[in-house]
Amino acid sequence: MNSTLLWLHIAFAIFAIGPLTAVIMAAPRAIRAKNAAVLQTLQRMTRIYGIGTLGVLIFGVWLGASLGVLGRWYMSASMTLFVVALVLLFLVERDLRAAVRVFATETPADDAKVENARIAMISGVIGLIYLVILFLMIFPGEG
Repeated sequence: MNSTLLWLHIAFAIFAIGPLTAVIMAAPRAIRAKNAAVLQTLQRMTRIYGIGTLGVLIFGVWLGASLGVLGRWYMSASMTLFVVALVLLFLVERDLRAAVRVFATETPADDAKVENARIAMISGVIGLIYLVILFLMIFPGEG
């Protein structure tokens, strides 16, 4: 059972978090290029992969409970960081939706409303959070 949970946890991490990180990092480039079609696709992919990342949390908590390590500090830190990343991801998705709406109006004055720098910054922070979580899962420390 534990090996199946571990496999599912890792599979969701690879096939949801990996593409999600690439998608949110590509969004600022699409905004700078003013490519509305690509931006709309990236926004949709952000939503879909963002929902898929919940599988990482679900199977991680399930695996941690079955191994008896759920109360350890690195598990608590990882879950807290994951929730922070989800909140930040919600902000990125909201800003991407606003950017798609702005480009749909095709009004040149509206281009200043697109929060390109904020999307880029938050995307970088999300990627860094995922790296810290990965570090905590590989090198949890003693006790």
